[in-house]
Amino acid sequence: MIKRHLAILGSTGSIGTQTLDVVRMHPDLFKVTALGCGRSIDLVEKQAREFGPSLVAVYDEGQADVLKMRLSDTQIRVVSGISGLIELASQPEADTVVTAIVGMIGVEPTVAAIEAGKDIALANKETCVTAGHLIMPLAKAHGVNILPVDSEHSAIFQSLQGKADSKINKILLTASGGPFRGMSRKELEHVTVKETLAHPTWQMGPKVTVDSATMVNKGLEVIEARWLFDVDPDQIQVVIQPQSIIHSMVEYEDHSVIAQLATSDMRVPIQYALTWPNHLPSPADALDFETLKSLSFDVPDNDTFKGLPLAVSAIKTGGSMPCAFNAANEWANAAFRRGEIRFLDIYDIIESVMDEHQVIASPTVSEIREIAHETFEYCDRQFK
Repeated sequence: MIKRHLAILGSTGSIGTQTLDVVRMHPDLFKVTALGCGRSIDLVEKQAREFGPSLVAVYDEGQADVLKMRLSDTQIRVVSGISGLIELASQPEADTVVTAIVGMIGVEPTVAAIEAGKDIALANKETCVTAGHLIMPLAKAHGVNILPVDSEHSAIFQSLQGKADSKINKILLTASGGPFRGMSRKELEHVTVKETLAHPTWQMGPKVTVDSATMVNKGLEVIEARWLFDVDPDQIQVVIQPQSIIHSMVEYEDHSVIAQLATSDMRVPIQYALTWPNHLPSPADALDFETLKSLSFDVPDNDTFKGLPLAVSAIKTGGSMPCAFNAANEWANAAFRRGEIRFLDIYDIIESVMDEHQVIASPTVSEIREIAHETFEYCDRQFK
């Protein structure tokens, strides 16, 4: 393998820290040239001193000023704000940008990275959800690889390798079902934030964990898969796989199905995105088929967990509707984690925003930004 030079956008989050685990295991294959975070300067300082990047971007300008003082004994340059994240994404030294930041804030840096000719290890699903109609043609025009980091999309990507002449019949996108699988709406009326964050099989950041519980995360992944693999939404079927061993599958035209299996460890898909097309030794545990006695499957409960059908409705409507769906969920997810709304209110807020939204057929990046701003303002007025 040629050594890869990595700029990691979101280095202090779950995906970012696990990306650095992969770098530690293969120091001869990777060089970290830039790190970026929102405001977690204690951790990013430790990372910067360990990996020696030339640039650190901190979105929070006040925290960036503090970090500048802390790193004044080094040659590391500290930048801030959205312009700092964009500078990180287009840094000349990097050839690959890991987009591990959470939320729509990742869209503009990803666009900048593509325009600068960087390969994208994509963990920021909101980029494709809100701007897939822009991102995928832009990547093609610049000859840039979009390499999925999500375990499900990585599994699909791996199942497609060497099958260029085979036609996809459907994508089987797996889901664990989250911590409340099998519960009724009545039982969900008073679930707590602590209960929601207790995911049975994955260790993830709080926003994504709540999205998993509502099944919004799986809805976002359906929209992302539509763009990443150029399939119709009707070709994507969500399958509940509670053990989180089968990470997704592809059914071909002859109805044969190819699946990717691994332990529930995000370092496997992260590493594959960074070493594609090679599979290299991983820090993750191996599957033990002497103790793994069975795998089970189920269908999603779309009447109770409305995040998935709302997302499917958004992508079928198209245009800017997925952006409105995503922005409403970002607001509601954060409000729930702050204890301001109940779990089931998340669905009501998303539905209200989607009902009010005036669809733009093909929104620009600036229009996507404005839709998010307007959605947040609407939610502040209606639901606070």
